[in-house]
Amino acid sequence: MLGYNDMDKPRILKDSDAAKLVAGLRKAYPKAKYYLDFKTPIDLMVAAIMSAQTRDETVNRITPALFSKYRTAKDYASANADALVDDIRSVSFAGNKAKNIIAACKMVQGQYGGKVPRSMEQLAELPGIGRKTANTILINAYGIVEGIPVDTWVIKLSYRLGLSPNKDPDKIEADLKGIVPKDGWHNFAYVLKTHGKTLCKDVPICSRCPVNSICPKNGVTEKI
Repeated sequence: MLGYNDMDKPRILKDSDAAKLVAGLRKAYPKAKYYLDFKTPIDLMVAAIMSAQTRDETVNRITPALFSKYRTAKDYASANADALVDDIRSVSFAGNKAKNIIAACKMVQGQYGGKVPRSMEQLAELPGIGRKTANTILINAYGIVEGIPVDTWVIKLSYRLGLSPNKDPDKIEADLKGIVPKDGWHNFAYVLKTHGKTLCKDVPICSRCPVNSICPKNGVTEKI
């Protein structure tokens, strides 16, 4: 995978080219959307906590049974920790994530009447939730768009595509917010992820890429 050791003197696109690249990607993946299955804000919060360093397919495979067993914040808050670990054992760091889910839901139940809060500040105080996950919840549960979620794919491709020279997720988010039109903030992370899984892989398929002529290909040593 593209690593930070590859991040030496990247070529960052000038504003006009960055805007063209972003527009090209948005046009190529107009239906890009969030990748975890959920029905309620609690479902989303729990799935998002579980998703760290775990494949989307793994999370989506276990959530139907999980969401039928635990339906509310109160259900998770009163869950037996060992039983919840067993329920989510397929995800990485299941023990730690189970603790965070229970602790977060106790706060949601006790401080917010069982409803997942609707502000960045309140969400970021919950165990297991950082700015990326808070953005994800606000956008996908409530349609509140304050920023752009920055996950692993966003970090990798923002560098490779010349949109940001930074490693820190908050700085990358700030860079992207200055490039991506605000009406695209809600799904640009998912545009990048779709592009990464479709074409811009470890060995990118540049010959089929819709932004090949603009992309600086930072860190790319082999391509198709």
